[in-house]
Amino acid sequence: MPITSYCQTDAKTEQISNPPTQKLTNEQETLPNPTQTETIESDSSISDTEASSYDIAKDRITKRRSEASENRSKDKLRSPILCVLGHVDTGKTKILDKIRHTSVQNGEAGGITQQIGTTFVPADVIRTQTLCLKEFSNKTEILLPGMLIIDTPGHESFRNLRSRGSSLCDIAILVVDIMHGLELQTIESINLLKKKKCKFIIALNKVDRLYDWRRNPHSSVKDNLKKQKRNTADHFNERLNEIKLQLNTESLNVALFWEKFNFDEYIPMVPTSAITGDGMGDLMAMMVLMSQKFLIHQLMWSREVEATVMEVKVTPGYGHTLDVVLKNGVIKEGDTIVLFGTDGPIVSQARAILTPQPLKEMRVKGEFIHHQMIDNSQGIKLAGKDLENAIASSPVLIPVKPDEIPVLVNEINSEMQAALTDFKLKDKGVYVQASTLGSMEALLEFLKTSKIPYSGINIGPVHRKDVIRCSTMLEHDPQYAVILAFDVRIDKDALELADQLGIKIFTADIIYHLFDNFIKHRKDYADKMKNENRHLAVYPVRLSIVPNCVFNSRDPLVMGVRVEEGVLMTGTPIHVPSKQLDIGILTSIEINHRAVEKTRKGVEVCVKIETPPGDAPKMFERHFGYEDELVSKQPIPISTIQIFF
Repeated sequence: MPITSYCQTDAKTEQISNPPTQKLTNEQETLPNPTQTETIESDSSISDTEASSYDIAKDRITKRRSEASENRSKDKLRSPILCVLGHVDTGKTKILDKIRHTSVQNGEAGGITQQIGTTFVPADVIRTQTLCLKEFSNKTEILLPGMLIIDTPGHESFRNLRSRGSSLCDIAILVVDIMHGLELQTIESINLLKKKKCKFIIALNKVDRLYDWRRNPHSSVKDNLKKQKRNTADHFNERLNEIKLQLNTESLNVALFWEKFNFDEYIPMVPTSAITGDGMGDLMAMMVLMSQKFLIHQLMWSREVEATVMEVKVTPGYGHTLDVVLKNGVIKEGDTIVLFGTDGPIVSQARAILTPQPLKEMRVKGEFIHHQMIDNSQGIKLAGKDLENAIASSPVLIPVKPDEIPVLVNEINSEMQAALTDFKLKDKGVYVQASTLGSMEALLEFLKTSKIPYSGINIGPVHRKDVIRCSTMLEHDPQYAVILAFDVRIDKDALELADQLGIKIFTADIIYHLFDNFIKHRKDYADKMKNENRHLAVYPVRLSIVPNCVFNSRDPLVMGVRVEEGVLMTGTPIHVPSKQLDIGILTSIEINHRAVEKTRKGVEVCVKIETPPGDAPKMFERHFGYEDELVSKQPIPISTIQIFF
């Protein structure tokens, strides 16, 4: 079943409640070796035999997952998966680089490996980098095999780490620039971490920017702070207190990591410098302590596969490949894999499992190690046929027996639908297209914050069908006949149809650029509508005739009036409600012999009212008099004026 693009104006999308009808032949004693990727469809017409086979396979999967969960043990832990979040230019990438390269620069490679999309830092390297922290190294036994760090920092990587509705990320570092404090994306990151209930540590980065800071990366940052000059310490405390106050405003209790506090109630802060290396050992020590204190249960290794597609790439010599983060379980060469695709669930085969050479540039052609099997947490590259339609952020499911494929196809369908239906659509709004669930979530949250409604969403490239769905807004509200395409390609025929129908398609790989494009479009649309409807725009106004100030009693009427209520503008049709009489169009307004375009309540002005062509002229004191009130006549509803003017 193809991925359903959700649109408020469409009929409600049905959830898949029946198993797919892919019938497996008796010859399938072992898992199939597909020669090409299959897109599986669901159908509601199933024979009793198929239903029985489906239920048996489903029960087997449930039982296997339950047993895998029960058999987990503290004796075998996996590496926690770490993400780095924070505002732009706070030093997220530099912190990653420092963690990744410190031991290499010192000539102590020690097993740090640059994996596909991740960096694995083994326990031995953590011990080496924390030796200077006597309190930690003497008292703490490192139980973890290491740390698995997601290379690409930021919101989207965090959001893309999905595992059956929850985050695949175990722990995070929130980077705060100590000189700037909390910024827009810092607050967004905090809200995201709260929503996902993810444990995190705050890195107060760029302490080297403090006045007269003295570097000492080979000692604890706590001890180094004690050795700073008085003015440096004062500067640190001033910035620290300001940031504490900002974090308290976000309902976060925080404390420096060496202070005594309850880990359940407070979030530790580690002063760091990714440039000088100060505090980096402390940061790694805190990651270990937090993981071993709070995450031991979820870090127990399981044989059941948990993996997420982080990126779909073209790899020379292999075609389209998947960059995958393996959290739990075992993946073997030749395994059948089931995952999301833009045209429906994909069933393919892991023809090759690849990792780069240790500490080699992973873009170098041919520099890959082939594996028969991977059974530990790490980043890997899966090669297979026709994987170009795979979606980043998709879970990767692996059937053990052939009859489990339809169950997992149905599961992947349901999971995608559940993810998309979490987004609340409006009757009127833009149509949103994104490359991954993570980027979709980020974009929709930004639109919601910016008060831009969305009426339809879809994952993957923009096709003709997306343009057709968006075109419903031409009838409902043309300003929203727009497709915001985030980091996706647009089919040529979709562009042609959009041009024919008058649908705007904005593309960008940065959310803020899409926002800017749409805001400009909305302003241009409003200006256009103003110009087109300006002749119809009549503001409500109530006038009284000033006694002894009628200077011409017949076409054109020239008289003094007082604006009792509303706004008086040139071009306003004037009506006498007591006589049910239209007396003409107000063509001129003067104050002290100076022409003006409009005036407001409480002002006395001289006006000229002319009879429209074809109408009989109206005469003062024959058709109306001083006692009559004059008002504007509304040719269009006031609501229209409120919208455009």
